[in-house]
Amino acid sequence: MIPMANYIISGSPKNFGGSVNISGSKNSALPIMTAALLSADCSRIHNLPRLSDTMVMCDIISSLGCAVQREPDGSVVISADISRPKRSCGYEMFSKLRASVLIMAPLLARFGKAKIPLPGGCKIGARPIDLHLKGFTAMGAKIRQGHGFIEASAPSGLTGCRIYLDFPSVGATENLMTAACLADGATTILNAANEPEICDLADFLNGMGAKVSGAGTDTVTITGTPRLHGCEHTIIPDRIEAGTFLVFAAGLGTELIVRNAEPKHLKPLLAKLGEMGFDCEAGSDFIDLHPSGRPKAVDIKTMPYPGFPTDLQAQAMALLTTGDGSGMVVETIFENRFTHIPELCRMGAQIKTEGNAAFIKGVRHLSGAEVRATDLRAGAALVAAALKAGGKSVIHNIEHIERGYESFTDKLRNLGADIRRED
Repeated sequence: MIPMANYIISGSPKNFGGSVNISGSKNSALPIMTAALLSADCSRIHNLPRLSDTMVMCDIISSLGCAVQREPDGSVVISADISRPKRSCGYEMFSKLRASVLIMAPLLARFGKAKIPLPGGCKIGARPIDLHLKGFTAMGAKIRQGHGFIEASAPSGLTGCRIYLDFPSVGATENLMTAACLADGATTILNAANEPEICDLADFLNGMGAKVSGAGTDTVTITGTPRLHGCEHTIIPDRIEAGTFLVFAAGLGTELIVRNAEPKHLKPLLAKLGEMGFDCEAGSDFIDLHPSGRPKAVDIKTMPYPGFPTDLQAQAMALLTTGDGSGMVVETIFENRFTHIPELCRMGAQIKTEGNAAFIKGVRHLSGAEVRATDLRAGAALVAAALKAGGKSVIHNIEHIERGYESFTDKLRNLGADIRRED
């Protein structure tokens, strides 16, 4: 059993600010780690964040018989020099990580068979994997679903084809891109997701000798090759972590420089911060948020990239709770991503919901309270609220938060936050 832990935060720190280094992208790391299994050669992955999610993925890959080695510099070396995968670890491990479904693509493409327990992860919506399975089926795989597991088989290999995604799912795009690299012929994915993490995966696959083009657009083409080789790759900065820390500073009205960031990946957030009255200076690899007062209320609607990211919706809402005026947040990606609202209201926020819309009336101050993180980004929103609240807050279920933020308390303390982790 995982020991329970809390964050205890004393709000309104007097000297919050400075600079923070952003870690590698969690949402890039997981598909890239699984794609390394396409080759028997070693692949070295740099800038891999040390998170509970990446550690679980290491355990899953190791359970298949592959070698996973963490280097002193923080990089990870994955060697999938196996003739066939061992039976992977069971439900308990897969239930911790939604992205465990990405293990299907390299196993199916390289070994002709993949069987996994149904994956888990944050309970932010249905997030069905039917788009993944429909794509595998179009490439010639046979799908069998049982009680709690999914099995895909293609003994003669996969065949390239045209696949139209009913929704530009990031996970489905990643899984089908990866599988198509060893397929016979060309595969075209239409209505593909075009998030920066898709481009990062494509760069890794091309580094292995794959032929992927169009990543970053809604049409991705993959020409299959019979064999791939290992490569060395550096993961892009985590745009969601960078955005989260910008929200922390914005809520406190203080200056913050986020380093090792990619400003062009954060255009929607920077635009909204500008509407709120914040001045952001962006360089090639940094963003400098200048001090400001109370944010102006704005309306936000989450959309697939390059729209406003759903992974920053909860944090942005936490910022609007103390805004000047009334704003609205509309969530279009996941149907269950407002679970942070009751917790914010416990801290004095005034938020009402109607369907997938939340209406936020800004208040002058929040008050510290005992609250519970219901998922990864909801937990980050509660930290944002606790930092600017008066008094002490206790945040439970922080295992959700630690799935996505590396060295979280250390980074916050270095910025001047009064936060401690208590088992």
